[in-house]
Amino acid sequence: MMNKRWLFLILAFVMIAFNNMSANIAQDAIQKPEPKVIRPNIEGKDYCRILGGPPESIVMRSGMVLLQPNKTVGKHNTEVYEELVIVLKGLGEMILSDGKKLEMKEGNLLYCPPYTEHDVKNTGSLPLQYIYVVARAK
Repeated sequence: MMNKRWLFLILAFVMIAFNNMSANIAQDAIQKPEPKVIRPNIEGKDYCRILGGPPESIVMRSGMVLLQPNKTVGKHNTEVYEELVIVLKGLGEMILSDGKKLEMKEGNLLYCPPYTEHDVKNTGSLPLQYIYVVARAK
């Protein structure tokens, strides 16, 4: 009877040690991002990725969008991500699922919380250019 208890205790200790070791290995596998200057090049394209998550950043993802007049990016949901949109040039609107519209014009920053369905539409006569940055909220 005593041997079974010892065997159980040893097995439990090995499992705890293995779990801790796995967590440390997983943590060590996460590379620390390096500081950098990023010069996105959207010339001739509608989209340019800026940050794609690890190892470029810890959780942030971002891109630059060039949206032609009267075009939309299409309805999408932020799901577990917060989104910040920085308008560089042009005119447009962020259309929320409830019909509310947020003005997009040069210099405006728009915040979109997690689990928010929205679309972006260029309402101007020139291309709408913006950068979006998303980060996992949970």
